[in-house]
Amino acid sequence: MDKLFLIDAYALIYRSYYAFITNPRINSKGFNTSAVLGFCNTLNEVISKEQPTHIGVAFDHGKTFRHEAYPAYKAQREETPEDIKKSVPIIKDILHAHHIPILQVDGFEADDVIGTLATKAGSQGLTTYMLTPDKDYGQLVSNNVFMFKPKHGGGFETLGEKEIDEKYSIASPRQVIDLLALMGDSADNFPGCPGVGEKTAIKLISQFGSVDNLLANTDQMKGKMKEKVEGARKDIEMSKYLATIRTDVPIDFHPEELQLQQPDVQQLTEIYEELEFRTLARRLVNNKERVLKDNNS
Repeated sequence: MDKLFLIDAYALIYRSYYAFITNPRINSKGFNTSAVLGFCNTLNEVISKEQPTHIGVAFDHGKTFRHEAYPAYKAQREETPEDIKKSVPIIKDILHAHHIPILQVDGFEADDVIGTLATKAGSQGLTTYMLTPDKDYGQLVSNNVFMFKPKHGGGFETLGEKEIDEKYSIASPRQVIDLLALMGDSADNFPGCPGVGEKTAIKLISQFGSVDNLLANTDQMKGKMKEKVEGARKDIEMSKYLATIRTDVPIDFHPEELQLQQPDVQQLTEIYEELEFRTLARRLVNNKERVLKDNNS
């Protein structure tokens, strides 16, 4: 059965970098290879164990419509570590050597690119897995679209509609947007409703069904909660806008362009040897020899 994997590049790059933060991987040239190594290990694990038929890796590209609407969006984040900045071009070279498409659209985040492609692929019946640790992606889960979330300590968990609904006690994955609108998101720096955490957000969405219905019916609320919601109306509306992953990014979906191909073993080997990834280089050569032997037998 055909399977499409869409990978959120920066989410995985940051996760890989900080996974080694107490024991960074430094090669003999003094370069911190943690982000590249972690990314490669995850990519190789997905290809070998999950055996996707189609694959693509999405990157953020430039300031987005969210920054324009809300200048404070992600403004609290520290400057990207220099080691990550240096790692990104190398990771893109590795993807080119794998013949894996790099997906990016100016003015949109990887979330939106993946949201658009996953929605199109799912509607065409292609089983799609979004590889990301970010909870925001829960809103995109549908009949043919799943989250493929890295677990602490290794491995992944697959989240479908049932798992998302049970995880947040909601009726539909789309209500993840409503929860985020009320809870806010400290990582992305949007406010939500002050004093409303996950439990209260779930209770309110369970009662009103959506943020829009909640804001239209605050007369049904009482006391401090009514004051909080009415006082934060504009922040809640903005938070909903920021939390909504776009599914209408101007990017075409051509399944044939995302088909998994055999990598350029020589090019990959050269990159791995330059980085001093000896185990990965050796594995590549062994795999190539095994394929040649199978083809000749």
